[in-house]
Amino acid sequence: MDSLTQLTLGAAVAVVALGKLPGSKVKVALTGAVLGTLPDLDVIIDYGDVISNMVLHRTESHAVFYQTLLSPLLAWLAALCCKQQQYYLRWLLATWLILLTHTGLDAMTVYGTQFGLPFTNIPFAVGSIFIIDPLYTLPLLLGVSWFLLSRLSCGYKANIAGLVLSSGYLLWSVAAQQHVSTIAAKNAQQQLPGYQQMLVTPAPLNTLLWRIVLMTEQGYAEGFYSLLDATDQISFTLVPQDNTLKHQYATLKPVQQLQWFSRGFYSLAQHGDKLLLTDLRMGQEGSYAFQFVLDPLTPAAVTQLPMRQDTARALPWLWQRMLGTALPSPYATSALNQ
Repeated sequence: MDSLTQLTLGAAVAVVALGKLPGSKVKVALTGAVLGTLPDLDVIIDYGDVISNMVLHRTESHAVFYQTLLSPLLAWLAALCCKQQQYYLRWLLATWLILLTHTGLDAMTVYGTQFGLPFTNIPFAVGSIFIIDPLYTLPLLLGVSWFLLSRLSCGYKANIAGLVLSSGYLLWSVAAQQHVSTIAAKNAQQQLPGYQQMLVTPAPLNTLLWRIVLMTEQGYAEGFYSLLDATDQISFTLVPQDNTLKHQYATLKPVQQLQWFSRGFYSLAQHGDKLLLTDLRMGQEGSYAFQFVLDPLTPAAVTQLPMRQDTARALPWLWQRMLGTALPSPYATSALNQ
């Protein structure tokens, strides 16, 4: 999730654990916020190339085993900063929960985490919530703000209410994802029988509009479904691909890395004398967050392309499509089913 959300979640968890004890409310919330964003500092590590930096983000710093080992030290530092050494055990519990909830929340995104290290490096990703979702973050932000600004016990209760509401929204996202998956599978079987894999994940900033990606022998297909759509019909856009390229270049390290990390939701296309390697999970056709150019003769030289963003066209489309208006993707050129 985005930094603001993780900061606020860390502060909210710290307040639940220590908000009623003597001491500075501001220091408790601020220390919780710092602990809440600590795992994401692994972005400063350079693993040698852009794809390695991508697939090795959210690894050891997000692993429950290592977080548990580090919690006693971090809790001691937190208690020292807040001058609450006598409440060390409370800080130990709070620190562990803050790190754990950070990892758990990240695992709900489509990017996911490798939280099982060192026992397994399988990237776990539910993909039921977008990395920035105001309806998840706002209850947390309001609850923590109320706690900091109020002199009454209702501020502590408001913080708990914020956590309950945000957690409920997270559960709602999973239920919505399962509902859309059922509808998407039915449409996929009708329009693209024999499809290999299906991904269902929310469009940016909401859990009303969902993006569906299907992997097929002919390439991949993309469709959108809003919970406010008048019908359960999904229009898929097919993007033809020469899948023999995946077999031809299967031994290249960048291809192997992205194939593993994306769980097969990637594309490989000829781009002049180079290859265009794309993670199909984040973004949408025509605007992907992780797209790379590599030379098959020197695969170590990988370049990441900037994400194409046309907010003047994409944001109005997102709003209208979310509310159930039948519109093609702002980047789509053709559809299997209109």
